[in-house]
Amino acid sequence: MAALLLLAFPVLGQTDKGDVRGFVYNSENGDRLAGAQVWIPEINRAPSVRGRSILADADGFFALTGIVAGSYTLMATAPGFDTLSFEILVRAGANTKQDIYLHGGQLIEQVEITARANRKQTLVGATNIDPKAIARLPSVGGEPDIVQYLQVLPGVVFSGDQGGQLYIRGGSPVMNKVLFDGMTIYNPFHSIGLFSVFDTDLIQSADVYSAGFGAEYGGRISAVVDIKSRDGDRNRFRGKTSVNTFTSKLLLEGPLKKFQRYDGNSSFAVSYRNSYLKQSSKLLYNYANPDRLPYNFGDLFVKLNANSANGGYSRLYAFHFTDDVNFPGSTHYNWASTGFGGKFMVVPEQAKTRVDGFFLYSNYRIQQMESDARPRESSIGGFNMGMKFLYNFKKDEFKWGLEMNGFQTNFQLYNSNNRRIEQQESTTEINLFGNYKIIRKKLLADLGLRWQYYASLSNGSLEPRLQLRYMPFKGVGFKFAAGLYSQNLLSAISDRDVVNLFYGFLSGPDNLPKTFLGDPVTHRLQKAGHLVAGMDYRLTRKSSINLESFYKDFSQITNINRSKLFEDDEFNQDKDARLRQDYIIERGEAYGGDISYKFEDKRLYVWLVYSLTWVNRNDGYLKYQPIFDRRHNANAMISYTAGKRSPVDFSLRWNFGSGFPFTQTQGYYEKYDFSNGIGSDYVNSNGELGVVYASLNQGRLPYYHRLDFSAKHSWKLDAQRKVTANFSLTNVYNRANIFYYDRIQQKRVDQLPILPAVGFQYEF
Repeated sequence: MAALLLLAFPVLGQTDKGDVRGFVYNSENGDRLAGAQVWIPEINRAPSVRGRSILADADGFFALTGIVAGSYTLMATAPGFDTLSFEILVRAGANTKQDIYLHGGQLIEQVEITARANRKQTLVGATNIDPKAIARLPSVGGEPDIVQYLQVLPGVVFSGDQGGQLYIRGGSPVMNKVLFDGMTIYNPFHSIGLFSVFDTDLIQSADVYSAGFGAEYGGRISAVVDIKSRDGDRNRFRGKTSVNTFTSKLLLEGPLKKFQRYDGNSSFAVSYRNSYLKQSSKLLYNYANPDRLPYNFGDLFVKLNANSANGGYSRLYAFHFTDDVNFPGSTHYNWASTGFGGKFMVVPEQAKTRVDGFFLYSNYRIQQMESDARPRESSIGGFNMGMKFLYNFKKDEFKWGLEMNGFQTNFQLYNSNNRRIEQQESTTEINLFGNYKIIRKKLLADLGLRWQYYASLSNGSLEPRLQLRYMPFKGVGFKFAAGLYSQNLLSAISDRDVVNLFYGFLSGPDNLPKTFLGDPVTHRLQKAGHLVAGMDYRLTRKSSINLESFYKDFSQITNINRSKLFEDDEFNQDKDARLRQDYIIERGEAYGGDISYKFEDKRLYVWLVYSLTWVNRNDGYLKYQPIFDRRHNANAMISYTAGKRSPVDFSLRWNFGSGFPFTQTQGYYEKYDFSNGIGSDYVNSNGELGVVYASLNQGRLPYYHRLDFSAKHSWKLDAQRKVTANFSLTNVYNRANIFYYDRIQQKRVDQLPILPAVGFQYEF
């Protein structure tokens, strides 16, 4: 490791040039200002054009490299802050450390903030989410949640209010990696699909990569959601408590060592939220049948952070998320997710490389108990650790890193034929990536390569990645991305199931079929290739339009074998392999496109999205569309602030989607599972009611649409205290959207009816 660090820290040699590096901070609270612009006007200056300039990254870090030694003017600014100017001396063969503290100035509209912050990113198949944008959505019970915002993004399909999952551009949930401060969150959404496990008040940023993501991310073949939390307040102790008809929350934060310029500081943040919908529904939503709303959950998150005087930091995290769903006389689900970890950043004084490191652990366990006495259990737990190095050139930058993951899966499930499928396995992954970013006036390019080695499977995967953005004219950008991806994990349920709250994980199995469609199966990984192309156009200073098309080739997918009838032992080798193997191989593809429009000013926010998608699968015997193949999906969101002295915020969101595929019922029969083998008394005993199914997913459910509304108003008690009242309506016009059809009782079950909610918040 020492040798590795020496390679990562090349010391500047004797030259007539030097570098200027540092961090950009908010002078009032010490927050790092991502997207701040830093420049030296004397270098290569042209009329109305700034000279050598750089945008600070997500940690406020900037580096101006290869500057001839001498005296210069260093300038910096950020949206909402005054421009700062002062003299610096660049020394030959050395780093000049210069931190910048900006003062708040005249506020600039958010659209300008977004445009400037994104100028250094290719943004192909990606969406950057600001917490302020999340707050614009209609909020259930007055609490905005990122899961509600994810549902309005291009290419994202949400399968239901209860037990729903997110499907991103043709990929199932297990194909999406969700990260929270680098920690893998295996189940980020609660069983009632209105809430995630994340506290929006602590989110600093969220990046959603729906296709064609770069080499820094791996281990998934469809999409990545990367969420980062903000630090606690460095100046004073503060808090927020809220209560509504669904949940209650307490947030506390404050300094451990107060912020002072050019000195270290530290702070903490603690957030806890719990749901009591199971209890409140009996009083407030009795008309909705309280037995359909038996949802209780709790979320605890703790963060400690310390910032050094030279800009480095260390952070410690811990979380505990729980979910409990008990349908009377039917099914009881419960899951818990726990994790802890740490991250650090170091910027050596006389080296060109910035270093980030992390060690993280997380564990997830889910259990389902039903009246059939067949427990379904799944757990996954493990660690991931690694280091990343960033090297700045005169215009470009190079980032590389290595990572090691280790986890254990434990799984037990009974399929529809009462055949048990189980697995317990330990897995190790070793990953190495490199990414070279080319930054020019009209061209941004990320050239990446990732190597993933899955030790338990003895399989490796070399994965090139490419993202390009070309801007030939002001306000116009053309973009393209391509890449290869692989993963080991698969879902503990079949993605053919319409509704399933039980969501567990398995490690990639060894006992896969030897051939698929006549070709030999040479590896045990799930693999995919992505292509993305599109353009964006800034219509005005306040509005923009974005178009993208995509194609995902899922060349190998592993799935649970729902057709298994026999145990795969020496007594059944004469049976068709299809009827005795635990897992099957599939191929698939997803393709389509979307168009989005955004308008944003101080009072009005408009977001319109339409997506057209096709998803196909082939299991070697049958070609079909999976249950999340929603052909048409549209979202319209409008947020408006009325009044000046005492403003009221109004939000509307309307979602429209074509029907999901489903398998029709052809008839019924008496079904025996012969669980006692040859001793089964099928003459005198009664079997279960079996269903005769039509061809897989040949039917289509009715169209889905729903309107949500919320309004909120705040009263300032003094400079530090504020009270906010919220009112919301979920499913305003009480649309009866089908959730699923109970084949046994021949009864339609709908999603949530109209749900009014009232909430109050107190900030101090």
